[in-house]
Amino acid sequence: MRKLAYVAVMVSLGALCACANVKVVRPQVEMQDNPVGLGNTEPRFSWQIESRERGVVQTAYQIVVSETEKGARNGGERVVWDSGEVPGNASLGVRYAGLPLESGKEYRWRVQVWTNKGDAKSGVQKWSMGLLHKSDWRAKWIGLNDRENISYDSTRVIFPARYLRKEFNAGKGMRRAMLYCSAGGSMVWYVNGHRVGNDVLAPLDSWFPESINALAYDVTSLLRPGKANAIGCLLGNGRFMGLRHEDRLHFGMPCAIAQLVIENADGTTTVLTDETWKVNNRGPVRNNNEFDGETYDARLELGRWTEPNYVENADWHPVEVMPEPTKELLPQMSPSQIINEEIHAKKIWKDGNGNYVVDMGQNFVGWTRMRVRCRKDVPVSVHYAESLVPDGKEIYDANMRLAQTIDTYIPARDGQVTWEPQLVYHGGRYLEVKGLDYEPSLSDFIGCVIHDRMERTGHFFTSNEVLNKIHEAAYWGVRGNYHGMPTDCPQRDEKQGWLGDHATGCYGESFLLSNQLLYTKWMRDIEESQSPEGAISSVVPRLWTLWFEEVLWPSAYPYGVDMLYTRYGDDYSILRRYDSLRKWVLWVKNTFYENGIVLKDTYGDWCVPPESPEMIHSEDPTRKTDGQLLGTSVFYDALRVMIKFARVCGKTDDVSEYEVMRREIYDAFNAKFFDKEHGYYGNNTVTANILALDLGLVPENEKQRVMKNIEDVTNNDQNKGHISCGVLGVQHLMRGLTHNGNVNQAYRIATNETYPSWGYMLSKGATTIWELWNGDTADPAMNSGNHVMLLGDLVIWMYEDLGGIRNDEGSVGYEKILFKPYFPDGLDHVDASWDSPRGRIESHWKITNGKLRYEVVVPANTTARIVVPAKYGLKASVGDGVTGVETRDGETVIRLGSGRYTFM
Repeated sequence: MRKLAYVAVMVSLGALCACANVKVVRPQVEMQDNPVGLGNTEPRFSWQIESRERGVVQTAYQIVVSETEKGARNGGERVVWDSGEVPGNASLGVRYAGLPLESGKEYRWRVQVWTNKGDAKSGVQKWSMGLLHKSDWRAKWIGLNDRENISYDSTRVIFPARYLRKEFNAGKGMRRAMLYCSAGGSMVWYVNGHRVGNDVLAPLDSWFPESINALAYDVTSLLRPGKANAIGCLLGNGRFMGLRHEDRLHFGMPCAIAQLVIENADGTTTVLTDETWKVNNRGPVRNNNEFDGETYDARLELGRWTEPNYVENADWHPVEVMPEPTKELLPQMSPSQIINEEIHAKKIWKDGNGNYVVDMGQNFVGWTRMRVRCRKDVPVSVHYAESLVPDGKEIYDANMRLAQTIDTYIPARDGQVTWEPQLVYHGGRYLEVKGLDYEPSLSDFIGCVIHDRMERTGHFFTSNEVLNKIHEAAYWGVRGNYHGMPTDCPQRDEKQGWLGDHATGCYGESFLLSNQLLYTKWMRDIEESQSPEGAISSVVPRLWTLWFEEVLWPSAYPYGVDMLYTRYGDDYSILRRYDSLRKWVLWVKNTFYENGIVLKDTYGDWCVPPESPEMIHSEDPTRKTDGQLLGTSVFYDALRVMIKFARVCGKTDDVSEYEVMRREIYDAFNAKFFDKEHGYYGNNTVTANILALDLGLVPENEKQRVMKNIEDVTNNDQNKGHISCGVLGVQHLMRGLTHNGNVNQAYRIATNETYPSWGYMLSKGATTIWELWNGDTADPAMNSGNHVMLLGDLVIWMYEDLGGIRNDEGSVGYEKILFKPYFPDGLDHVDASWDSPRGRIESHWKITNGKLRYEVVVPANTTARIVVPAKYGLKASVGDGVTGVETRDGETVIRLGSGRYTFM
């Protein structure tokens, strides 16, 4: 066994080189930097390699995990796992295989890699475990059973936040202090007057009866050894308490649990939530409802209630021990929401009602931090809206339906105040500000952009400005709908995890943001929301429980698991969710599947462009696609990924069963839906034909005829080269056209600026993607200005087909990269990059006077192929990272090792 050499100097990024040309970067545990409170007892290690050399390949690695930094650096001392020198290029998801990991313990680790160009070592990293077992939790759930204080405004639930606190002595000789906490609701913790962490709206939502997420924070620096200390919690309603009087699901009164573990030189002190805590429900947060907003009455502020030596008045009462709200309290596997960015106001004007309207310049999701001059007792409110009424002076909020989307601050005195809510979030571009007797300035309003903590990973820029703007609108829309689950919309009285909105869209989303942990968490939510028989709710977590006999929306389950595997090389969800996925397949098979046909469907090709501008759903039968055709084609494709999963799990009998079903479906689908005389499927909608074509259901000798029908329908007098698909057809439209010889048609559709198109939305002032193609004219009951479902496969197409960045055949996690861009007429250049799990991949091409210049970046420890039409005459020769060059079937193929290359 080769041992790690001693290294005396560490670098800030955890990367240190034994070879000047090779270094280890981004060493992570569970895809996070130095995470706190993990729940996976077999955590996964990942790292990347950077080098100025070409053709760098890892030949071996060694991971050492210890309870001490010295042991991780040098080996030997309190080592719990030494992998030894493991041959191969594995650098993603390497599973821990050492001694059992202990609840609450902190570990140090380091990786050494050997490559064909030298070796390198990371700096020492760390992580800690959360509380892993139910028996580890000795604290009690606490709160206040004051249901009589719930009030209603029509159907709106109005309920104040509660404030929890306790004082304690920390002891002397403190070494480490960890706070383990959770809530049925939203929580903000404080220690000695300091806010704990920067999470907002924590913990992430789940299917509460099955599990609630728990967080861990290192609060060592916040405690006062040997002195009096105080801990407090602001407890909001979150989604735990129903937001509407008629809500189907009220899980109970808000409640919290906490365990503060203080490791001292002479032992451990533990502070637990129990009957000794105090609670107050008469504080300033008088209402917090994620649909309607937060009301903060500064006249009721509680002073320094989070600090020690606080004098409690008569409004502070002993807490009540609450019923346990869940079966399991699990360490949260995905980072919480945070303020990821701040944006500034662009314009302010006075409307006809004497209020001020603030244009933030971007439809964003989060809340507003305002700095305003107040008058005692005069409320100042901020009302969110996505658009303006036709005269352009006042906000338009009819599409918020019954959501008020108003935050209100009631001042205790005259003077300037800076305030922002803490327990709600909103979506909108425009703010209607009431209660001011002067015109505020632009600098008085800051938009706090809130979503799950994750990095932007993709950048895409082309010679077509419409495409560029659509890409940015997609980015803002996706990030605006990441709130512990991928949601449908972030603004109205919904904000739910609708599966169909992300079924294949999740693949495109992964190019924009590092969504691996969010989707890993959501896949667990889907399993926990599954019915005993195997049905999957259309909304997950099933805060709206919709167990329908249909395939289209539940297909997000296998697609989401497949996205994690193909994009990130992550088989965790395959191994953990396979039985649940198979349960769903068998439920479909045994419930509404017969002789190769899926018999039922619920939603159809949702939101096709309607025949009248005020309509939401088309009533024209020629625009609608047969639900059985839709369900059968998607189920056929779901079985494709199930075969992949079964092979990963070694389930050979299941592979055979799925293959038999796919053959049965192929034959039955063509027998039932294919019109042999005319060469189209169903009633010849683009959706029917593109699904059959892109999902592999069209016989080889019929593909041209089917494509011809797609072209004819797209370009007929009714559609005039525009989209005619709804949410399902658009999931396959761009790739289906491009991969079957019609990239120019795809490009025309993508760059249209007249109705219906993505460009049309932007021409009407949109900065995110609408719910409906006619979102500017449709009934406000369903015309959200921030929905991602109509993106379909557009983002995938941008990165994979225009940018040319994709997994090569048989590759997962981009171990082998295929650069195969398409070159539509009228597009001169594309710059695309993606921070893959193995490093940044770049693809830059430009055509000038018919000549192609192509530059690519291949991360270390990967290989690549470039495949472009031979007519461009790219020149390359073997050597210096180029491992092969050939021309065949009208294409030039160049094989590469890692590095940066330019070909002309």
